[in-house]
Amino acid sequence: MKLLRGLAIAALIAAAPAAARAADPLAVALSTEHALPVTDTAFDWNGFYAGVYGVTQTSLAGGMQLGLGVDLGVNARFEFVLVGAEVAIQGLGGGAGASAYVQGLGRAGVVATEDLILYAAGGVGTDIGPVGGTDALLGGGVELALTDAVSLRGQYLHGFAITGGNPKNQVSVGANFHF
Repeated sequence: MKLLRGLAIAALIAAAPAAARAADPLAVALSTEHALPVTDTAFDWNGFYAGVYGVTQTSLAGGMQLGLGVDLGVNARFEFVLVGAEVAIQGLGGGAGASAYVQGLGRAGVVATEDLILYAAGGVGTDIGPVGGTDALLGGGVELALTDAVSLRGQYLHGFAITGGNPKNQVSVGANFHF
């Protein structure tokens, strides 16, 4: 688990220089001889997105499972606050065997820079497999815009068992494509 967490952090750090890219400055003329510099916003977080990600999920009953997932969501930005909702499904293998995990999340966070958001996430997840169970999910993540339509995301969620008595830890890293 420590190795995967370290890899996720390393991937986000490696992508950090993309956030430092310069924006094209604009100038707004004032009634005096001076001009006020204004920066064009680099990324529009509003709207729908779809993505793919790699995930590691660990639990006592399920062991360590690795997999791939897809997500579909929507964001709305209000000044420096971002809110959104997302549904995701992931296929997992290893540990107790093959399973699928379906989750619905709400997200709320802050726009740290025009290209970087930090957010908390909460929702519900259901394990469709040999272990089974439903979880209340709570966690957070960071998302970095790489281009005008693509962002890289790292996320951690903890599943508090509602049914099935099997709490989970989930780490994912992936890319979202914004429309």
